[in-house]
Amino acid sequence: MESAINPPKQKGHRSKRLWLLPGLFVGIGVLAGSLVFSVMLGAADITPAVVIESLINFDETSIDHLVIQTVRLPRVIAGAFVGASLAVAGAIMQGLTRNPLASPGILGITVGASFAVVLAVFILGSPPLTTYAFFAMIGAASAAAIVYGIGSMGPGRGVSPLRLVLAGVILSAFLGSFTTALLIMDQDTLDQIRFWTVGSLAGREWELIRVTAPYMIVGMVGALLMGRQITTISLGEDIAAGLGQNTARVKLLAAIATVLAAGGAVALAGPIGFVGLIA
Repeated sequence: MESAINPPKQKGHRSKRLWLLPGLFVGIGVLAGSLVFSVMLGAADITPAVVIESLINFDETSIDHLVIQTVRLPRVIAGAFVGASLAVAGAIMQGLTRNPLASPGILGITVGASFAVVLAVFILGSPPLTTYAFFAMIGAASAAAIVYGIGSMGPGRGVSPLRLVLAGVILSAFLGSFTTALLIMDQDTLDQIRFWTVGSLAGREWELIRVTAPYMIVGMVGALLMGRQITTISLGEDIAAGLGQNTARVKLLAAIATVLAAGGAVALAGPIGFVGLIA
């Protein structure tokens, strides 16, 4: 009886996965079209034919080709990386905390990265954007580690979603106050950092994308590989443990993936808020 029942179930699961493939291809097509359309927009409109030609046969004597390759295309690619990374990080947080309103900022990653960058500018003066990326990753990782450590304290087994959320909110408020204090104390730091703290894709060059993209790619790939485990945890830790899952290890790896994805996004475009939640 069991052998007769199992095959239809497996076939049903397989058919559901096959139904997802058309949606995936449609999504990829919409994304590709949106990227081309975004490259076309600007102070001077550029036709799709010129955009495609600049990608296939770049002509350095053409003003349009130079604008596409040095200004618009890096901006569009950076936007795609940032949006995808924050969306994946938000999905991880929603799965771990079992809260549909959770976002990457719940671990204090955004505020931690902002504080590290402001502190670096306050101490070093005028570092390049690649230096921003380095300190942003350190700040994001440090904030996540502190939140995870605080969330592990107290009675009970492991890290509870409630303690994790409370620790993230407390650390965000704490680091946010220090960031504001530094900006108030030093006018030069405020002048240099105020546009970055708002979040922007303007002026992002290929070098900065090359530095930050590996972090985001590793974080997104890691999140996809752990998708089944995170889904199991979202059903409840007792259920996940009963199925033989090492919940502590999964949470730690998921936190690392979140830091890499969200931290890299913040390092590339600044602390853009609510994108992970909306996406």
